[in-house]
Amino acid sequence: MERFQRGLRLQRSVRVKCTVGKPADLWIQAKRGFSELMSRKKGFGENNGGKNNRLQPGTISPPLPVPAHIQRPPYAASKENPPWDDNYQVHGKQGIEKMRNSGKFAAEVLEMAGKMAKPGVTTDAIDKAVHQMIVERGAYPSPLGYGGFPKSVCTSINECICHGIPDSRELRDGDIVNVDVTVFLDGYHGDTSRMFLVGDVTPEAKRLCEATKESLDASIAICAPGVPFNMIGHTIQKVANSHRLNVVRTFVGHGVGQVFHSEPVVLHYPNQEPGKMQVGQTFTIEPMLTLGSVKPKIWNDNWTAVTADGSLSAQWEHTLLITEGGVEILTPYPK
Repeated sequence: MERFQRGLRLQRSVRVKCTVGKPADLWIQAKRGFSELMSRKKGFGENNGGKNNRLQPGTISPPLPVPAHIQRPPYAASKENPPWDDNYQVHGKQGIEKMRNSGKFAAEVLEMAGKMAKPGVTTDAIDKAVHQMIVERGAYPSPLGYGGFPKSVCTSINECICHGIPDSRELRDGDIVNVDVTVFLDGYHGDTSRMFLVGDVTPEAKRLCEATKESLDASIAICAPGVPFNMIGHTIQKVANSHRLNVVRTFVGHGVGQVFHSEPVVLHYPNQEPGKMQVGQTFTIEPMLTLGSVKPKIWNDNWTAVTADGSLSAQWEHTLLITEGGVEILTPYPK
């Protein structure tokens, strides 16, 4: 779940350089619970694309209860946006095992949710199933209450870049949807997301989803002790360029562990930010690629980020552990 800019309430600004060498301000607030594209949804068809078929808000049901005995992250009671943690999440042997457990469980929840991504199923139903599976394990759904986020998972459909709030909208044939799951298990967060294709999607939508996963896989492959974090962005951009796609810059990956969001800020585009990977460190990579504009438009709910031009967006995410020999994916997708 990416760190992000929520409307105009900005918490932190990071100075970075663009590919052309000109400085640009990257504003980062907190990843409000959980990951821009083309003036018309190219190849998406008149039934599922264009101005008349853009994503519209549905009815949001009340937040679901969490049993009192379940351990909660510190922000859950206040429902406020916690400050960015300036420390890397570096773990000893016990912490690593707990991260493996939380990551594995997050991946299991995501797999279950993905099986529900079929025409006629509401994203609210997906949220309810995710919530139930998490609390039955004695874990807490990390997005719930984070900065006031009202649901237990993020569901981002079509032009939604990230932070979509589950609601009464039914999934439709031809949709693409990102499901972003984070669990807080035994004091550690495991964070992952991926795209799911609903029914018969267009070749262009499928190409976008596959290329975005390719960019994630390529960026993970370079991770190892001592590797600069800025290499991640260069790698993702190279893949995006090869597919003639665009990289969203507003939302970033982050350190994750005992806190939901911390250093490092993981930029998904070319940059010169300092910092190198360390053994025992955990963080996310979560690129968002688009067919068109990379400018987000934030809905009135102060969460849902959609592409300014209504074109399709895709995102994939893993929580990673840097090991002596390279990198371990803590949230592996099923084979």
